[in-house]
Amino acid sequence: MALKVALTEILACPLCKGKLKYDQASPQLICTFDRLAYPVRDNIPVLLADEARELTLEEAEQWRS
Repeated sequence: MALKVALTEILACPLCKGKLKYDQASPQLICTFDRLAYPVRDNIPVLLADEARELTLEEAEQWRS
């Protein structure tokens, strides 16, 4: 089961408070401003900066479009 769309609409990046994009394939939540990907484990978003991975420039550009 994937994250509910309504939930992804209200979640925000814990660092910049910006909108997150949901990557259902990975699953992860993407902050294009900070270039971070927050993991989703067992349908629970892990919005901790220590758990996030940095996006490459190419990944960030892909999510901006």
